[in-house]
Amino acid sequence: MSQDYEGIEYLVVDGGSADGTLDILKKYHDRIQKYISEPDNGIYDAMNKGIKLAAGEILGFLNSGDVYVDQTVIGQIVKSIQTHNADCCYGDLEYVAENNPNRTVRRWKSQLYRDGLFEKGWHPPHPTFFAKKSIFDKYGGFDLSYDIGADYELMLRFLKKHGIKSCYIPDVLVRMRNGGKSNKNLWQIIKANMECYRAWKRNGLEISPLIMLKKPASKLIQYARKN
Repeated sequence: MSQDYEGIEYLVVDGGSADGTLDILKKYHDRIQKYISEPDNGIYDAMNKGIKLAAGEILGFLNSGDVYVDQTVIGQIVKSIQTHNADCCYGDLEYVAENNPNRTVRRWKSQLYRDGLFEKGWHPPHPTFFAKKSIFDKYGGFDLSYDIGADYELMLRFLKKHGIKSCYIPDVLVRMRNGGKSNKNLWQIIKANMECYRAWKRNGLEISPLIMLKKPASKLIQYARKN
């Protein structure tokens, strides 16, 4: 709510929390256009509900525990999409310590999309990814058959399969707390990469099984960038 861009529609999708979340939301009822609180089938189901609720032209998702780096992020996204006549936009991401958001653990430096990057294990950091609602309406939302990799599959489908026009902001836009579902332990990392491989096959795209090695290998550089 500190963002300096005025045309923001705030939608909150809560999975039926019993921890006082609703009491907090009620304090901001005059700023939140819509919110729902009910059991769901995971984070991607919640995101799909948000897509259906949204009336805005550009959609972005801010997950619990994530924060925008400053008040200009949404304005930068809107301006960049308008300037480049793009369908989507993304930037860089910082992972911060779960119990200390001021300590950077990993820095995800992205780049402007070009064909062939996904094959090298690259993909945009999803917490920074914004796309026009018309793209979701045309090509669909998150595929709930993926437990961890639905965000990867969606960006692969949008950028690689359908070739939507993208733009890139070479600055950190989001700080994300470490310890997400896809990085909790070795098994989750393996599972996430298996789902990424399946995403290629599901979309009729040819890819070498080596993608399961290239994708986690690309993350090693991100840890080296933390300082």
